[in-house]
Amino acid sequence: MKILIADDHPVVLQGLKQMLAAESGLTVVGEARSGTEVIDLSRSVDWDVAVLDYNMSGRSGVELVKELKEKYPDRSVLILSMYPEERFAVRVLSAGAAGYLTKESAPTELVNAIRRVAGGGKYVSPQLAEWLALELESGRKPLHEKLSDREYRVMWMLASGKAVREIAAELHLSPNTVSTYRARVLKKMHMKTTAELMHYAIRHQLVD
Repeated sequence: MKILIADDHPVVLQGLKQMLAAESGLTVVGEARSGTEVIDLSRSVDWDVAVLDYNMSGRSGVELVKELKEKYPDRSVLILSMYPEERFAVRVLSAGAAGYLTKESAPTELVNAIRRVAGGGKYVSPQLAEWLALELESGRKPLHEKLSDREYRVMWMLASGKAVREIAAELHLSPNTVSTYRARVLKKMHMKTTAELMHYAIRHQLVD
């Protein structure tokens, strides 16, 4: 089974490589440190499963998953993230990822997750499965689920305390475009200020 791995931290990449090298039947065929490198690498090597960090420079998260699934619909993408599952897992899975795994659980669950998604299955932790069941049972859709993927990312970055110019640089957008996204987010969420967004995000455990 050929694995493509990506993370913008060299130490994490090395750890993933060592973890997978210890397993029979798994071979790391490529390593990337940004979303752009992932796309380039996906074209140049033969791979079965991509294990990607959620938050990298260039393309990342939902955008990266969508692009890979559009190009390679029969291959599996597994997201590995430092963020708790309830923050991004639903969006990532909706975008086409086969699973979402926290870095905290990776040492014990990564290999199992890879083998499951490689066989065409989905991987979610028992905790996430329970959370999803409760959300379905409640029937209530939180305000942030009304946002598009790009709007959600801008909202999350604003709620994390980043300034418009910082967000613009990270997402390769103009400050005016980010301000437009901010205005849309506030309108959809029936809010008037970034401070309200921050309080909402903290209350819903979308940010620390």
